[in-house]
Parts: sequence; structure tokens; C-alpha cells
Amino acid sequence: MANHKSALKRIRSNETKRLRNRYQHKTTRNAIKKLREADKQEAETLYPTVVSMIDKLAKRNIIHDNKAANLKSSLAKHVAAL
Repeated sequence: MANHKSALKRIRSNETKRLRNRYQHKTTRNAIKKLREADKQEAETLYPTVVSMIDKLAKRNIIHDNKAANLKSSLAKHVAAL
């Protein structure tokens, strides 16, 4: 167990950040699944918001920049093919 006040605070803040990151990542994954199952009209309206969510995850280092680029590319292809 941690002995210093700063270490205890770091443990608390790390847990808070972990839960927030997990929530944002899961929400984005659900949005991606919803976009993939949507018809063309709905997919075109969802696409900008999903791309924005992916960009935010990459900016905050929750996912890697290359993974974000690959996701956006595959979603753009999917929407265009509908």
C-alpha cells in the first residue's frame, strides 16, 4: 500500500481517469457498431459525430493515432459503399 499522500492521490486520480477513458472508448465503439448497422441516410448523419469521437480518443491517447486513422478510413469506405 502507498505510504505518501501524493501516491494515494495518484491512485485515486488514476482510477478516475481509467474509468473515464473506459467509458469514452466503449461509447465510441458502440457508436461505430451503430454506424456500421445503419442504412445510408442514417450513416451519413452519424459519420461526422463518430469521426469526432475517434479524433478525441486519439488526441487524448486513449487509442493510437494510426488506429484512429484506420478506423476513420474504413468507416468512410463503408459509408461510401452504401
